[in-house]
Amino acid sequence: MRTMDSATDTATRRGPGLALRMLPFGRYTQGPGSVVERSMRVHSQNWIIVVSGFAEPVVYLLAFQIGFGALVGKVVGPGGQLVDYVAFVAPALLAASAMNGAIFETTYPVFFKLRYAKVYDAMLVTPLGPVDIALGEISWAVIRGGVYSVAFVMVMAAMGLLSSPFAVLLVPAALLISFAFASLGMALSTFLRSPSQFDYIRLVVMPLFLFSATFYPVSVYPESVRWLVQVSPLFHGVELMRGLAAGVLDPSMIGHVGVLAGLAAVGGAATSRRIGALLLG
Repeated sequence: MRTMDSATDTATRRGPGLALRMLPFGRYTQGPGSVVERSMRVHSQNWIIVVSGFAEPVVYLLAFQIGFGALVGKVVGPGGQLVDYVAFVAPALLAASAMNGAIFETTYPVFFKLRYAKVYDAMLVTPLGPVDIALGEISWAVIRGGVYSVAFVMVMAAMGLLSSPFAVLLVPAALLISFAFASLGMALSTFLRSPSQFDYIRLVVMPLFLFSATFYPVSVYPESVRWLVQVSPLFHGVELMRGLAAGVLDPSMIGHVGVLAGLAAVGGAATSRRIGALLLG
């Protein structure tokens, strides 16, 4: 294991700017936790941005509760039971919020650190490796997603939208969704070469948000496109959330968890490989 002195010497040979960026990491311990700690220190100066992250889905929820939900009435929910429309949409919005937050946190910020700020170059001259960086950044996105999820579930409870004791599992499920999409988002960000290419990510995220049975039961989609909805990664998160919120558990939930866990594993492995190839290759 290299000492901090040798790491500093290496950084100095690669350029004084890199050495200066590397020095603060000497206070951290080795591993993903040090990357998380750095993110916490950086965002502690902009805490209002972190807190405001759950505002958009809550506004959606209030809009459905006050307006649109009154027009729709009840719809068929998990297990074939009739539920208020706002109770049908709320778990899906929680899943979508976990997805959007994870994608946002691991795309542009990661791209900026990788391509412009050279933060990861500085990290790699310390004992940190590509796997530490990948897991650290993904973990920070999951932590932020957890903060949003807890706040959102509290709002759901205050609105009387939780009817099952299994609703306590909504937050762990949201963390799993955040983990899956954070891993995918960070992996994708390593392939981007310019900020304009973020439009491609938005072109994928928006259809996922609108067409993953988020606002309508999957049964309303035409048979010809229903299979496309059911292979959406967000669909698995939405179905998992709805079942937990309504207390309707079935074997398909194992499949939903398996898909999300598989995406998280694939994305995390791809991210560490890409960072290693870009910065150490």
